[in-house]
Amino acid sequence: MDRQESYMSMLESTAKMQHNISIILEAKAVEAEKSRRWLNNHIHAANFEEDHEAQVKLSLEFHEQVVEALSGLTKLEMGLARNLRIVLGQEANEQPAFGGGFFDMGGNG
Repeated sequence: MDRQESYMSMLESTAKMQHNISIILEAKAVEAEKSRRWLNNHIHAANFEEDHEAQVKLSLEFHEQVVEALSGLTKLEMGLARNLRIVLGQEANEQPAFGGGFFDMGGNG
């Protein structure tokens, strides 16, 4: 397998990974909406008459897993972007010629 075939194989794999990531994100959006509905219907201020902090803590616990999953996916996307830059002939630490993207705004991970 020559270099060009290797790069094409990498790009095909990256495209499949991006598709799987989009499926994960769609599922997480559905999960977040279900969680939002459940919280709106079951967690009321009346349940936490004296302790607002407990209400906030409980709400944050529900969303912690979603935040962790999105953080992991962000790191994965940054790795894929680095690989794509290499395939396109840029150095991994160089900014792309077309300008920074969403993930470049937060630093290098």
